[in-house]
Amino acid sequence: MLFNECCEALSKRGVEIDDIVECAEFLHRPYDQIIAKEQIRANIVEILKKREVQNAVLTAIELDMLCEEGRFHNQKFADIVMRDDGLYGVDEVLAYGICNIYGSIALTNFGYIDKIKPGIIKELNRERPGVCNTFLDDIVGAIAASAASRMAHGKED
Repeated sequence: MLFNECCEALSKRGVEIDDIVECAEFLHRPYDQIIAKEQIRANIVEILKKREVQNAVLTAIELDMLCEEGRFHNQKFADIVMRDDGLYGVDEVLAYGICNIYGSIALTNFGYIDKIKPGIIKELNRERPGVCNTFLDDIVGAIAASAASRMAHGKED
């Protein structure tokens, strides 16, 4: 099942579901003081069960790893990806695919979390020689943003 493969791939890259829970909680806490981490976790698990999300997660991780291994054919392009060039943007576009499933709240949440970079997202975004998380940091942000969106949509007025 791709769900398990995604969780294992994330874990191998240093991301656990609880790390994403913290990011989603960061986004949602101002709007709901009594939300339980178990509820956030359940939303993240449901998001990770969607095939579109699984494909985005595995694609992102694969691209980051290929870049680290020097397996891109164009070195100039590999340098752009490795340094997560601000004008590259394709990493965000892949993440938008996840957010689009969960609506405009997920997209605005993603923009915010991508700018603030809390928790694991900040860690993934930290420059380290030979490590590429250009795609992964945005995918994690998109999952957290989508979880916060799911919770917002599920909350009664």
